[in-house]
Amino acid sequence: MVSTAQHARRRPTAWSGRLPRSAGRAGFTARGVVYVLVGYLALRIALGRGGSDEADRQGALQRIADQPFGRALLWLLAAGFACMALWRAVTAAAGDQGQGQGQGQGQGHPKPGSRLLNAGRAVFYASVCWGTAAFAAGAGTGSDSDRTSKDWTATALGLPGGRALVVAAGAVLIGIGTGIAVRAFLRTFLRKLDTGAMGPRTRAAVTAGGIAGNAARGAVFAGVGVFLITAAVRFDPDRAKGIDDTLRSFAATPAGPGLLTATAVGLLLFGAFSFASARWRRF
Repeated sequence: MVSTAQHARRRPTAWSGRLPRSAGRAGFTARGVVYVLVGYLALRIALGRGGSDEADRQGALQRIADQPFGRALLWLLAAGFACMALWRAVTAAAGDQGQGQGQGQGQGHPKPGSRLLNAGRAVFYASVCWGTAAFAAGAGTGSDSDRTSKDWTATALGLPGGRALVVAAGAVLIGIGTGIAVRAFLRTFLRKLDTGAMGPRTRAAVTAGGIAGNAARGAVFAGVGVFLITAAVRFDPDRAKGIDDTLRSFAATPAGPGLLTATAVGLLLFGAFSFASARWRRF
């Protein structure tokens, strides 16, 4: 006979059914929209057609705002990021139900590091939601990632021990970017997806998109970190770069515009991978 305690453990709750899946799917869809647009804007820059477009989240939001019903679409995007923040927060509290688990397997015991990481993601997506909502309301049109990065660096360098703080921030971003790229090539993201529900071609496409997309995303994070450390070493906040300037700097490397083109395509693929996550992620 099954005990009352076992029944209680098996009884579904709101956050073990449709609610987390709906919130998570909305969040991954919103993320996909932004990355597809950032990749598109970066590709235009690589092809010499970017003009004054900003290849970052601000530029993506501006593109949406310029479309018919753009403001309404921005509010929907803000709602998507709110769902992502909420889902990450609940995941931080309850543990990631789907990570590394197959159908019908137990939930296991989430590691403290995983909970802390999801808590950080919740804070990040809450800030993204706020920024998107501010843009939709017409109050957030004056800040891009490059200006924000330079302003933050200038403020930090003015603090006691500010140079060390900026170096640490740059090192963290390089570590995050490297970690994202390494996990991409190890294909650890497949553990979070219900690959059994995919056909062979779909799984191959999602795997390729996950590798290329996460590698490109990791390269951008690491690039921003390198410029932060350079700004600290030179004690020059103008050396700091946001996503847009970092992407543009790829074209100035020995690899030329080809590196920026490859990164832009990778970001487009990460957007597509985000849509796949909305469909096949285990929640």
